[in-house]
Amino acid sequence: MTTVLKRNNWAIWRDVIFALFVREIRTGFNDKLGLAWAVLQPLSFIFLLSYLRGLIAGSESHTVPTFDFMMYGMLLIQLFLETLNNSANSIKKNKALFAFRQVQPISSVLASSCFYLLVKLFVFVLILLLMFLLKMDIKIDDPLFVITNVIAVWVIATSLGLLFAIGQCYVPEITKIRSILTRPLFFISCVFFSMQDIPKEYWPYLDWNPILHAIELTRHAAYNTYPTEAVSEFYLLTCTIVLLFFALAVYHISWKQALSR
Repeated sequence: MTTVLKRNNWAIWRDVIFALFVREIRTGFNDKLGLAWAVLQPLSFIFLLSYLRGLIAGSESHTVPTFDFMMYGMLLIQLFLETLNNSANSIKKNKALFAFRQVQPISSVLASSCFYLLVKLFVFVLILLLMFLLKMDIKIDDPLFVITNVIAVWVIATSLGLLFAIGQCYVPEITKIRSILTRPLFFISCVFFSMQDIPKEYWPYLDWNPILHAIELTRHAAYNTYPTEAVSEFYLLTCTIVLLFFALAVYHISWKQALSR
């Protein structure tokens, strides 16, 4: 006589997310370059932009080595954009799986966002290893502060991705709006420049962007001499909590209707 294993809802949800996570790994690295491209792409951008920034500011940018300055900016903006875009497409991509009662849309969003978070963490570790081998200075004054900012960026990207994923079920054309909204972020999030490079009277036009706050605060966490006059940790965390609450509320209200469309 066969025995039936009874599992609680949390165990089922965990296994579903893990299965979707493995599926993301298989589909994310199914080309010839695979994981190597996930490392080469940000690394090449960092070296290129570090060289260009070095021509302007020299070997240091506001007390931070130019390579480190660009590294934190590039990794955080790529974490945000890749997590947002792939989370927003995860419900549509896995819609066939929702015929199974155990698989819910939020599971696919979490699996996708966790996958890209781990990819960027892996890239960050490899860059640090490369810096060590090249005998470049490695300095992180406040690692916990760096982790807090990274998690905040990831939560914001996942929350917005969940909102866009739900909206896409009702209005497929919302993907075009998302593309228009995210395209300028690379240029207005202090990836290539610092807020100290901009006159103070123009700060209010950029300070609304929480990703800008995260990038500037992460540079300060790595090098505590880096100025943070223009940014606020309180604003970053407030945006994170508000967006997370709003995204979960919208999901709770509308996910069943979204799947039926």
